[in-house]
Amino acid sequence: MVIFMTKSYDYIEMAFRSIECFSKDGKLKAHELGQVLAIAERDGTIDQNEIRVLRKIIGKIKPSEVDRAMRDKLQEISNKINN
Repeated sequence: MVIFMTKSYDYIEMAFRSIECFSKDGKLKAHELGQVLAIAERDGTIDQNEIRVLRKIIGKIKPSEVDRAMRDKLQEISNKINN
């Protein structure tokens, strides 16, 4: 019996979602980052492509845009991808 594993392309959806969010006003809000994270988590695991995309998205956030909600979301993501 052969079992075929389907490759996840959630990381592409994550990238497009982040582009939509940034294109509105040039900023990413904590709840929008949460939506991107939810795409990564919906299959029960965050794979290396998704981690790469999350890190790239986070790298585009300016320090002046990090409020308490964003700081909390960034910490949540860090806890999930660095464990």
